[in-house]
Amino acid sequence: MAKIIVITSGKGGVGKTTSAAAIGTGLAQQGHKTVIIDFDVGLRNLDLIMDCERRVVYDFVNVIEKDATLNQALIKDKRVENLFILPASQTKDKDALTLEGVERILAELSESFDFILCDSPAGIEQGAYLALYFADAAVIVTNPEVSSVRDSDRIIGLLQSKSRRAEKGEAPVEEHLLLTRYNPERVENGEMLSIEDVKDILAIPLLGVIPESESVLAASNKGIPVILNDDSNAGKAYADAVSRFLGEEVKHRFIEPEKKSLLRRVFGR
Repeated sequence: MAKIIVITSGKGGVGKTTSAAAIGTGLAQQGHKTVIIDFDVGLRNLDLIMDCERRVVYDFVNVIEKDATLNQALIKDKRVENLFILPASQTKDKDALTLEGVERILAELSESFDFILCDSPAGIEQGAYLALYFADAAVIVTNPEVSSVRDSDRIIGLLQSKSRRAEKGEAPVEEHLLLTRYNPERVENGEMLSIEDVKDILAIPLLGVIPESESVLAASNKGIPVILNDDSNAGKAYADAVSRFLGEEVKHRFIEPEKKSLLRRVFGR
């Protein structure tokens, strides 16, 4: 039986799809058969970040409406064994997603996958609700800024009250905090919330801290999950987060300001 993981946050632009692509790739790299589903109907981006947009023939909604089978819609990643993508529709309305249809597809996927990642759209509309409803675990992606953290807190409330597990009185959804675009120098200067500030507000376990890095945007533009960039600190941080999710104890990196040499302190850059 697969573990269903929702990658979510209340605010747009915090790196949910980038994180879904990186975490899904990392799980597959460690030998787990993984599928990432794009729930952002009408505004799909996952296929761009995974560099498979030209291979999309059928999509998530086609399968829900029984115009195609899962085998027809699933796209196998060319770079990583065990990794598949189920793209969203660009032409359908978000109401095309139904509770019954999503449940049927997740049940079918659960028969052959280890992990199912649900890449949630921003906000709390239908697509976001359905992405989190069936979750066994949630990765709440947030930036170290007040508005992002506040919106993430609202999503945590929905997970604790509106998920299927909450409705049935089952064990609660596992909650994991992923802090993205973190810059310790800016934290030191009082321009950004610290890790402890965010943890105090959200009160959920810290899965990973992804440093602010130009390599993330560069990777997205090239259609390469940043976790595949061995030279990127952000890629290394995502790999660490995946290891922690799988139960390994891994020390957090890239969370302290860079120590400058005497020459740099005197002469700047």
